[in-house]
Amino acid sequence: MWQMERLSQKILAMIMAGGKGERLMPLTEQRSKPAVPFAGTYRIADFVLSNFLNSGILAMYVLVQYRSQSLIEHLRRAWRIGGPNRQTFITVVPPQMKGRGKWYEGTADAVYQNINLINDFAPSLVAVFGADHIYRMDIRQMVQFHLEHQAEVTVAALPVPIHAAKGFGIVEVDDEQRIIGFEEKPRFPKPMPDNPEMAYSSMGNYIFNVDVLINALEQDASRPGTHDFGRDIIPSLIKSHHVCAYDFLENVVPGIHPYEEWGYWRDVGTIEAYWQANMDVLGETPIFDLRNVNWPILTDASMEPLASLVRSRTDDAMVGQGSLVVDSLIKRSIIGRNVRIGEGCHLEECVILDGAIIGPKSRLRRVIADRFNVLPAGTILGYEHTTHPQYTPMGRFGLTVLPRGQSYGGRAVTPGDI
Repeated sequence: MWQMERLSQKILAMIMAGGKGERLMPLTEQRSKPAVPFAGTYRIADFVLSNFLNSGILAMYVLVQYRSQSLIEHLRRAWRIGGPNRQTFITVVPPQMKGRGKWYEGTADAVYQNINLINDFAPSLVAVFGADHIYRMDIRQMVQFHLEHQAEVTVAALPVPIHAAKGFGIVEVDDEQRIIGFEEKPRFPKPMPDNPEMAYSSMGNYIFNVDVLINALEQDASRPGTHDFGRDIIPSLIKSHHVCAYDFLENVVPGIHPYEEWGYWRDVGTIEAYWQANMDVLGETPIFDLRNVNWPILTDASMEPLASLVRSRTDDAMVGQGSLVVDSLIKRSIIGRNVRIGEGCHLEECVILDGAIIGPKSRLRRVIADRFNVLPAGTILGYEHTTHPQYTPMGRFGLTVLPRGQSYGGRAVTPGDI
């Protein structure tokens, strides 16, 4: 890890990790969206946590809500920092039922119900970030931008083509990057001042002066609404406060290679986006290279032995620790940890999560198999004729998704079996 500079500001991170992730079903049947495994080793939440840790921001509250146990267990194993230093911690915060006495009604309400944590820590700045995106970011540079522009709120913004901007929350800025308008999924997006072909999409990541945040949360809580940062807080503040947009493409992360996509950021909120982002990390020159020792993505340490490939061939693939592949062909796929792939299998553009067992002579194409699946010998999925008609390829990518812990002809497998 590269040497972290000391930040002059006292910063508290409030990380929003409570999303249901309904569009990621069935991967979110038993876990929240930030807890979904990614790229064989990681959880989605690892990316935002690594960004803060690598940026030297070491005080983090992780706000959870729906199906949170999987994420809580992962954070307990993988993210143990702090000790006696009260300024350094990663703490999970379940709903406390304070204030409204209800579940969180929106992202702003989640922070409002934990406003006592902000008051107790007494930061000068509060970073409110989501936990469900895949990207690298040096958050110190956003903080520096915030201070140099004397902003009261800074919104991380990603330039997107104007023709694709209709599906995002679009911020309108003036020549000095001050936000003067905000629209959620506008019919006619406002372009960037210096580029009529591009528009600024809000990334849902914010830096607040602490007094501005507390006042805004208290005012928002006093009136009806969705209690959401993007829908309520930011549009309200741009009318009365100095709110700026930070161009994510200006962020320089060490160790990025020329072949990578500059400013890579993906909202993996759908099955298709999730699968595509997994494919993005594969190959000799991936557009998002996880092999960056200068800005590592950290996760739970694995105690398993190295993967074993017996008379097998892999092409543009990743195979997790403890896995065994026998006399098979694995093309452009991600194989998780402790996976067993029997003789004569052919897997192409698949994402196989931990503990799955693939029987001999199976053929899988564009299959996402959640943890602990058992596929009997001769299984065919992802082709026109499958051995399990209830799992026919769907969507424009022809993806087949298998829920966690299923059994298709064999005995169901539980975590204790692997």
